[in-house]
Amino acid sequence: MSSRAHHDAARLRRLKRLAARYGLAVLVAERANSKIAGGGYMLTDDDTRKPLLGGQPPYSASLDDIEEFIERNTQPEAD
Repeated sequence: MSSRAHHDAARLRRLKRLAARYGLAVLVAERANSKIAGGGYMLTDDDTRKPLLGGQPPYSASLDDIEEFIERNTQPEAD
């Protein structure tokens, strides 16, 4: 596994944990597909499974898109 692949895997794990804190889920396309445009990820509401990002076309969000969406649309937890 290349260094870039390790970095992306670690980043995906971190984003999944961050998303879960806000009731969101990061979904990954099972395999590369010519119908998938973009990064191969989707952000959904964990309860309703409604796509919030990367739903049209399916799995069109990148990790950068998901990180930006979470930062823009959530408030930091108060200590």
